[in-house]
Amino acid sequence: MDWRTKVNSTNENDSYFQSNFDWIQKMNSAIAYIENHLESEIDYNEAAKIACCSVYHFQRFFSFIAEIPLSEYIRRRRLTLAAFELQNSDVKVIDVALKYGYESPEAFARAFKSIHGVTPTMAKDKGSQLKAYLCMTFHISIKGDIEMNYRIEQKEAFEMYGVDTDISTVDNQNFVSIPKFWETCRSDGTMSQIRKAGDLDETTPLHAAMYNCTDTSHAYMIGHFIPASGAPKDFFTLSVPASTWAIFPTEELSMAEAAGQAAVMWKRIFTEWFATSGYELANVPELELHHKKANDKFVTEIWIPIEKSKKA
Repeated sequence: MDWRTKVNSTNENDSYFQSNFDWIQKMNSAIAYIENHLESEIDYNEAAKIACCSVYHFQRFFSFIAEIPLSEYIRRRRLTLAAFELQNSDVKVIDVALKYGYESPEAFARAFKSIHGVTPTMAKDKGSQLKAYLCMTFHISIKGDIEMNYRIEQKEAFEMYGVDTDISTVDNQNFVSIPKFWETCRSDGTMSQIRKAGDLDETTPLHAAMYNCTDTSHAYMIGHFIPASGAPKDFFTLSVPASTWAIFPTEELSMAEAAGQAAVMWKRIFTEWFATSGYELANVPELELHHKKANDKFVTEIWIPIEKSKKA
């Protein structure tokens, strides 16, 4: 984990470091809870409680910092422990399957082979090559001085319209699926239809919203704000409640450069900004708004819905 801070004074730096240290300790305690319950049911609510945040925030943060969903991390850890047991004891495959939450040997065998490349029975052979996914820990590494510009705003409820799709976050599929969705909407004329329906100029950038986030997926919409004339027909509509937002703008860049900077910013928001902000993620759609500037430059704003943290 890469923490970046500007050292203005000894007291400010000590306070920043202590805040990050406390936050890291809570996250490691939550991971310890998960590790201690790999052989039984894991209560996400309890893990989030230990981390002093909501389940929604805990899952979203974990997926950003670990780059895999929490459920996938748990699956890999359980199958790692299962492989150790099969190689180092005479335990039956069915007993290991039941121990780690699989209802049948067949389901366990499929999951085991997807991770290790061999069946559970083959894993008992001493020459079998297996994979080990080790317990995750969080730590602080302070490097350099890279600032983040942001502002906090309160907004009344509003609505958006557009087209949506479901995006899987397993194995980082979202990094492929989302650009592909944009390209499909551009090439098949959908983006032009969205602009026409809202009486927008053909050069007006469209926006994006991410919502209904789970541990392994989220819904994603490309569209724009509903005009005063009302919601255009034949499009999906998204209602966004009144919220407090942390808004992170990119610099004025080319469209491709702004998109690249925004991609980096998304991760820094979750792995750096939230740690010391006193806020956590609210269960409200997250937005990526695109604005055209002069000289064919663009600014992307990431709108993150926030609420006061339970640990504050």
